[in-house]
Amino acid sequence: MNKVPLTEKGAQQLREELQELKTVVRPKVVTAIAEARAHGDLKENAEYHAAREEQGFVEGRIRDLEHQLAHAQIIDVSKLQKDGRVVFGVTVDLVNIETDEEASYQIVGDLEANIKENKISINSPIARALIGKREGDEIQVQAPSGIILYEIAAIGYQ
Repeated sequence: MNKVPLTEKGAQQLREELQELKTVVRPKVVTAIAEARAHGDLKENAEYHAAREEQGFVEGRIRDLEHQLAHAQIIDVSKLQKDGRVVFGVTVDLVNIETDEEASYQIVGDLEANIKENKISINSPIARALIGKREGDEIQVQAPSGIILYEIAAIGYQ
């Protein structure tokens, strides 16, 4: 199985979610099942069936998180060699050459990607175009509206 890149911060978030599911959510679901079971006939007990369904979702998510963490290659961004190149985990400030619009993205693994937080997947077209480039370099990104040209304004290793 291939290792999936994950920043230290992303791995910590997954660990926290896993801990929450195991120590808080799972016991609540077990209690809900026990309470619903106490109501009697299980065939027509909607509370029981809902609690069992929730238990299935929780257990599935726990398995997913454990699998993701077991197959993660955790990369501490602060320990990366700061040689001025764009690599996994860095934050890149870009300037659209045509519009002078600025954007900032952190390159993260697929599990952490969230455009609302300006985190883009290492497998995204823009990240693939950025990897290995240096500050001041220009890149071309194929977008639905056509090719967009960006200049790398800054690279941050935080």
